[in-house]
Amino acid sequence: MVEIKTPEQIAKMRAAGLVVAEALKACREAVAPGITTQELNDIADKVITDHGATSNFRAHHGGLWFPGVICASVNDEIVHGIPGERVLQEGDLISIDCGAILDGWHGDAAITVAVGETAAEHLQLSRVTEGSMWAGIAQMKKGNRLVDVSRAIESFIRRQPLPPKGKWGIVEGYGGHGIGTAMHMEPHVLNYVAGRGKGPKLIPGTVLAIEPMVTLGTPHSAVLEDDWTVVTTDKSWASHWEHSVAVTEQGPLVLTAFDGGRAELAKLGVTAAPDPLA
Repeated sequence: MVEIKTPEQIAKMRAAGLVVAEALKACREAVAPGITTQELNDIADKVITDHGATSNFRAHHGGLWFPGVICASVNDEIVHGIPGERVLQEGDLISIDCGAILDGWHGDAAITVAVGETAAEHLQLSRVTEGSMWAGIAQMKKGNRLVDVSRAIESFIRRQPLPPKGKWGIVEGYGGHGIGTAMHMEPHVLNYVAGRGKGPKLIPGTVLAIEPMVTLGTPHSAVLEDDWTVVTTDKSWASHWEHSVAVTEQGPLVLTAFDGGRAELAKLGVTAAPDPLA
């Protein structure tokens, strides 16, 4: 069952989403050669705590406890990288995934950040991944189907010029999800079209985490011995971007973007819904 939220509940999710936005902003500003992924985790932890929220990453996931408030995935790590003693180096690419619970409602978002001077193809990888996320978000409109989101993400990626080294790999087996009173809920959101099903209709009150994961090579992945970190099987680098987005009567509302998604959606000819907390 897809959990449908009332406007009042979406406003509460917006508050949780802004905590996530603040935590990711602080992490982005701190990323630099020499910082450890644990230090980034501690920065996010303080922001979440200072806003009266708790981490939804330090929770029970299928029998495991994730040991951090962020996932810090570097270079060929796709998602679920465990923060620790790893020191970021000039030229690295780090994907930072963060979530928070406020008043019982969840927020979840991710960004990819270049560490110092980074190779052009890796910057292009991040731009393509982020662009595909916004293409998917633009389809979060009343009356559309879930497949419209998946198709928009895949189509955007497939249209991009191939990088000088490698190709675009849309990671298989991972994708977005419903979010609300739990972090991971129905439905699963593929980043590509598979089969003939259209998925559920998007109605006001639907809230989804849209999160494409793209590589410079294979779409295939493996999980390391820590039972968390997901890496590419060919060592190609990866990027991960995510926002939590609500479908409203007035259009999409990006709960984890400071401006509700207004600026990026306008570039795509889409009007973002008014911010319920404004």
